[in-house]
Amino acid sequence: MSEDFRILATAIVPEAATLDEPGWSAVEAAVDDALASRPESVRRGLLLFIRVIGWISLARFGRRLRSLDAPRLERLLRSFERSPVLLLRRGFWGLRALVFLGYWGRPEAAAAIGYRARPEGWGARR
Repeated sequence: MSEDFRILATAIVPEAATLDEPGWSAVEAAVDDALASRPESVRRGLLLFIRVIGWISLARFGRRLRSLDAPRLERLLRSFERSPVLLLRRGFWGLRALVFLGYWGRPEAAAAIGYRARPEGWGARR
């Protein structure tokens, strides 16, 4: 993934700011695994969407994502989240879902919030 992915992930899940390099590698590996079963066009679409966010940031604020302050970055992402353009809205919600999967799917994050789900489901409690 890219630096912009990490910036967006941190804006979506602020706790991600505390991740070290192995933590980011785990997040990115989870996202890559999730995308592995999808057509290549989906992966290309995600990367293109991240670039589009960067271009819009540059056009709207005259700054790249890495140079945006938190309020501007939040405003930018909210504009995608609530966009009247369905493709932009879907892109944001897809990116958001992947960030959640990557961050909260890590065993460390699950343990931190006390999440103890198991593949056996409710059968594990018996």
